[in-house]
Amino acid sequence: MTETGSRFPAGPAGGTGRLTALDGIRALAALAVLVYHVAVETGAALHDGFLGALLSRGDVAVPVFFTLSGFLLYLPHARAVIEGTAAPRAGAYLLRRALRILPAYWLVVAVALPLWSPEHVTDAATWLKLLLLVHVYDPAPWWSGLGPAGLAQMWSLCVETAFYLVLPLLAAALAWFAARKGADPGRRARRLLTALAAISALSYLWTLLVYYPEYRPHLVTWLPRSATFFTPGMALAVVAVWARREPDGPAARAVHAVRASAGTLWLVAGLAYAVAASPVTGPRFLGIDGVWSGLFELALYSLVAACLVAPAALLPHAATPMGRLLATPVLRYLGRVSYGVFLWQFVVLRAWYSLSGQQPFTGNLVPNLFAVGALTVLLAAVTHHLVEEPFRRLAHRLTSRRDASVTTSPEPSVPAGAS
Repeated sequence: MTETGSRFPAGPAGGTGRLTALDGIRALAALAVLVYHVAVETGAALHDGFLGALLSRGDVAVPVFFTLSGFLLYLPHARAVIEGTAAPRAGAYLLRRALRILPAYWLVVAVALPLWSPEHVTDAATWLKLLLLVHVYDPAPWWSGLGPAGLAQMWSLCVETAFYLVLPLLAAALAWFAARKGADPGRRARRLLTALAAISALSYLWTLLVYYPEYRPHLVTWLPRSATFFTPGMALAVVAVWARREPDGPAARAVHAVRASAGTLWLVAGLAYAVAASPVTGPRFLGIDGVWSGLFELALYSLVAACLVAPAALLPHAATPMGRLLATPVLRYLGRVSYGVFLWQFVVLRAWYSLSGQQPFTGNLVPNLFAVGALTVLLAAVTHHLVEEPFRRLAHRLTSRRDASVTTSPEPSVPAGAS
């Protein structure tokens, strides 16, 4: 990565390859979701008091992953609009996404469904809905909760996949809106940010639709409700490219402000998380009990995700002590295997409780977290090296000849969803 002017630090907009600090964010988010699920299963997150309240809102890590995806996946599109480079071709992009997420996901479905839902193993419709990640659109599923046993967290992967599919069309529409009437790069960037703000507002309108004219909880797991979590990352991509294009412009000054206040942004994220852990976002684990609770949750979770991701996305990893911490080898590796942590955690959790003879909500958070965490990371590492990496290399070989811009984009995020 090279500097583009004496006042603008090297950053992601002009570089290639992985952004190491973002791997650290992935790792922390994945571990947060794992802690959350074990805390729920042990009952620790149900306890009265501040600690129980904090544990009960670990699902805030899901918006963090969505924001990461918004940044990394939209970055080449933002570059195409503002700098006039070629945008990724939709076919190559979708092939890479499919080979990135589906093989490992299908493996987990093939393990979980026979183990805990054997009566549905011969049901072709169930397999089809699960394998295509469309089961959240079933208005009357046979399972209770968000998915079949061992697969409840996959709702967030359905949201992520919907974003993957929508992004090429959305990016094309944004490009048309930004470039109309021959706007200059700065004006194109401003138009992109304006449009992204409007898309973010869709989530709040969708939340009203969830409750009126009647409560329809299944709509919470559809993409429009989570749009406001993707758009902060997309906006960060616009700012990163714009700052590189105009080293003395407003975006570059915003990047410098982030660099000067990275710790403050993380403090704001922590405070927003603490507020989200209060009753303002509704009761614990019983759904959102009203439209205002739903709106507060959207706003607070968006703020947490944006403030956590912005410093890692806009700054070189060595710029701050926090950045260097996020880029440590352990966190970088955990970030790379975080998709496997997401996929396997419920399988491991259910298997561990069955093997150890424990009942849910009977305590012992720390020993259970250690056991479930160790086994989950081990399975995630094996899956990463034996499944994810071979298919990633295959995707690279298949698409590198079609669209060189795809091969130089940073590796997007995949979710660590919550139940």
